[in-house]
Amino acid sequence: MVWSHQDVAFEEGLAVARAWATVHGHLLPSATAVWDGYPVGTWTKNQRFAARAADTNAERREAGLAVESSAGALTEALRAALQEIDPGLVSGMGHGGQRCFRLTQNLLQNGGALPVAAGKVIVQGEDLGRWVTAQRLGWEQLLPAQQWLLENVLGVEPAGDEQRPVRRTQDTMWAVNLAAAQQFHTREGHLRVPRKHIEHLETGSGPSGRQNGADGPVVVKPGVWLDNVRKRADRLAEQRRTDLNALGIRW
Repeated sequence: MVWSHQDVAFEEGLAVARAWATVHGHLLPSATAVWDGYPVGTWTKNQRFAARAADTNAERREAGLAVESSAGALTEALRAALQEIDPGLVSGMGHGGQRCFRLTQNLLQNGGALPVAAGKVIVQGEDLGRWVTAQRLGWEQLLPAQQWLLENVLGVEPAGDEQRPVRRTQDTMWAVNLAAAQQFHTREGHLRVPRKHIEHLETGSGPSGRQNGADGPVVVKPGVWLDNVRKRADRLAEQRRTDLNALGIRW
């Protein structure tokens, strides 16, 4: 006698999930993953949604708010069954971050070194070096819990100031584009820049002689920039209009 088709479906998915986790070392398959003909990626994704719904309901109860429906929410028994397979899911990172975190953790546990460069260590389709680098460079945007996990579990440290990409302000970007337009005008004698034209602004020729922290010419598309400037001409500061008028811009 089948009392609950939902329970039977869950047990079927759970069996496949166990098999997947045994081989891959985690329960974070991609959304399109299939195992023995079963869509384990879709099934796991649905369980995450169900867990999120259960968490939302629990938060509403704690706040004294009504819960409209518990349909589709993961029960504690089903949650426990999933946690037996993979108890250490990293919260707050999203599925992609959780997946890369776990793959990196497995790599380290199997004697591998922490990947530090993009394109060097690809595991199950994930570029772990690229992911680690992104975490280091974006350290300040991470939650404290995420920073703790990265530092204490994986040994990831924030990037030093010399490794962080240069963040340009709007004023700096304007100055770079204006310098490229001036360079074009000096060479060509006019400011009729084709939209697809690329100007190589040599190091030191503008207020920012570095791009992304690296020496060399800065690649600028003054034609695209000028088209955008014309579209917002009525909002330009007077000095900026004066600088462009000096180059003979056609509004």
